Amino acid sequence: MKHSRLFKSAISVLAGTVILSCSASAALADDEVTLTIAARGGSHVDVINAVKDKFEKENNCTIKILGLENASLKQKVSLDSRNEEGAFDLVMLDDPWIPEFAAGGLLLNLTQNGYKDDPDFVTTSLAVCKEPYATGDTYALPFAGNVTLLFYNAGVLDKVGAKVPDNWQDVLTVSQKVKDQGLLGYLVRGQQGNPIVGDYLPILWAMGGDVFDKDMKNVTVNSQIAKDALALYIELYKTGANYDKNDLVASVSKGKAAMSLGWPSWFISGSDSLANYAVIPGKKDASSPEYSAGVIGNWMMGVTANTTHKDLAVKLLQYLTSAEVQISAADKGAVPTRTSVFNNADLNAKYPFYQVLLKGTEKSKVRPRTPLWGEIENVYGIELSNALTGQKSIDDALNDAKAAIEEVIAR
Repeated sequence: MKHSRLFKSAISVLAGTVILSCSASAALADDEVTLTIAARGGSHVDVINAVKDKFEKENNCTIKILGLENASLKQKVSLDSRNEEGAFDLVMLDDPWIPEFAAGGLLLNLTQNGYKDDPDFVTTSLAVCKEPYATGDTYALPFAGNVTLLFYNAGVLDKVGAKVPDNWQDVLTVSQKVKDQGLLGYLVRGQQGNPIVGDYLPILWAMGGDVFDKDMKNVTVNSQIAKDALALYIELYKTGANYDKNDLVASVSKGKAAMSLGWPSWFISGSDSLANYAVIPGKKDASSPEYSAGVIGNWMMGVTANTTHKDLAVKLLQYLTSAEVQISAADKGAVPTRTSVFNNADLNAKYPFYQVLLKGTEKSKVRPRTPLWGEIENVYGIELSNALTGQKSIDDALNDAKAAIEEVIAR
């Protein structure tokens, strides 16, 4: 992939971010600064609001939070990154953005600025904060844990005498039995682009396939493994339906459907869950080798390269990703990224899904690490959807996906 292409993508992708900004405030005392946080809206803002007072008092500063949706956040951060002195000091980002942010010089290199990795972070969560992935310098820290899980309705499985499947062939078998009982078996999220790619990748990965080869040199979306994985995905769809997020969640939660994949926040609210949950199966059938299959989607936070308050911003970053904060803000929606917090006895009693989420995170897999992932995901998802809806054969759709991905890379 061409370096100029990567850099241009890095500048253009910044649109979905939680941001912290530190700028001098004329209205305050000379030694006091204002830290403005541009955050991914929702529970992330609630978490920061819940813990910011302590940091403000101890560091003589004021923290302001700007909660925005993904597209608006990326746009604002991208534009601000071109300024010599940034309006934002910290930015929250999804893990696929790290290659773009790092290549574009948008984030402070924490390793080069003296940061030493904390082994308390779950290994897979810290790995996505590095560029190159897992082995390079650290550009961000894990702020909020997230990984796709298998969600199921225990009552529906009981009706067909089934236990929670641990391989994809059994998922299909159970789903077919549920369909025979007049209910929906397995629900897919097959809309073009990000939805279907995130829904299909765990099956591809569980069968040993991937989007690229291990060296990221060749596109492998039309391999025989990929064709078999897509065929299985379509068979699963035939036992259920193709729903958007809201209908999918409602159907599994209310016992109208047996199973689906999803992000924890869809089904889990506070200490209550609308469905049961399990780690995504990592193998094709009972005798197959097991692979990591859940999609990791941690929200991370980094310091902007053009901050005017580097030291204080780094200090705030470490505070907001600390075990102390993750424990104290758990009731505000903070999801752990630290092993010690996942294993906290009091929190486990209140949030029983923690151990499943920890295991899922430990067995997770990162999406292809390329600044072009957003564009690749889009063209890939179009062709997967074409196969799911019968507009193209599996062979034609995956061959066309390969060609489209290679075109994105070659531009």
